Amino acid sequence: IFDPVIYSHNVYVIFRAISHIMSTLFYPLITFLLLAICVSYSAVTAVFLASSGEAVYKVTAADHQCVYANLTCSLLTFNQTNVTKVCPGAQCMFAFYGGESLYHQYILVLHLCNLFVVLWLVNFIYALGQCTLAGAFASYYWAPRKPKDIPPFPLYSSFSRAIRYHTGSLAFGSLILAWVQVVRVVLMYLDHKLKGSQNCVARFLVCCLRCCFWSLERFIKFLNKNAYIMIAIYGKNFCTSSKDAFSLLMRNILRVATLDCITWFLLFIGKLFIAGVASILTLVFLRLFQEFLPTVNYVLVPIVMVIIGSYMIANGFFNVFCTCVETLFLCFCEDLERNDGSSSKPYYISPGLHKILRKGEERAKSCASS
Repeated sequence: IFDPVIYSHNVYVIFRAISHIMSTLFYPLITFLLLAICVSYSAVTAVFLASSGEAVYKVTAADHQCVYANLTCSLLTFNQTNVTKVCPGAQCMFAFYGGESLYHQYILVLHLCNLFVVLWLVNFIYALGQCTLAGAFASYYWAPRKPKDIPPFPLYSSFSRAIRYHTGSLAFGSLILAWVQVVRVVLMYLDHKLKGSQNCVARFLVCCLRCCFWSLERFIKFLNKNAYIMIAIYGKNFCTSSKDAFSLLMRNILRVATLDCITWFLLFIGKLFIAGVASILTLVFLRLFQEFLPTVNYVLVPIVMVIIGSYMIANGFFNVFCTCVETLFLCFCEDLERNDGSSSKPYYISPGLHKILRKGEERAKSCASS
């Protein structure tokens, strides 16, 4: 299980899969476009909700002892009142948008609904991307002769299947995750409100609930991600795919733990490398062309911005690599359970990896017998 030769060969297989389906490297651009549309829609909706009330004006006075301070006023009748006589220098200034109708009393509920919708849409976009990429990489793995038997346009075909057949499953998984995230936001709001409170018991309970729902969100993300892969492979519904994926992972729990650690380490090193190269190139650019550029007082600021931006961009594109790893791993585990390497049930894994696995099994049997 912990043989570095096996995992080095796995990395080679992963890069080979991506090289045969190069279009997957450009899918993060589609995800970014869909997320931009979703976030823009939510932002516009939030602005319309925030400005949907009536303009409320209040009296602002230089003297805080003024009896009219912070009282509601009207721009049309303010100069006709005696407020300026009682409080010299007082003005009727805009305070906020609001009102006393039933709609304005429950405006916070509408904001919460808008938050829920945007979280649902964002999670659905991520789910669509994971299912699309998983379907493309699964078509590579289950091709008997690679790359000859890989179907044409695997990414487009997988995207079409996800939209046509699996929209409900993806929406249901995203719905569950969105509910948990909304609860986490509400708990964060309550925790913020209770910071100045002396009720230690309430603050402790909210803190415990935040911890529990954080763990629940992480678990649901892990379960959903593998469920989407199984949906892309077999086309079953969300609940069945979740059960099958969880059972398959539990039967290979040691491989899962090892693969997660190695994948996280490789991805982290790759992101740091890209961010480091981008920062060095930025520094070289600023030094070479400083005569033609505006004066930069703090060189560290643009470098830090480039590091953050390059890391975020690298994270988006490395998600393709991560999805490829997880998809091929589930296909690999399923392949070992369904097939035995015979002529009637041949393995779909590469011959090189199959040979390495057989040597590892023989070595493990010899160690166990001795």
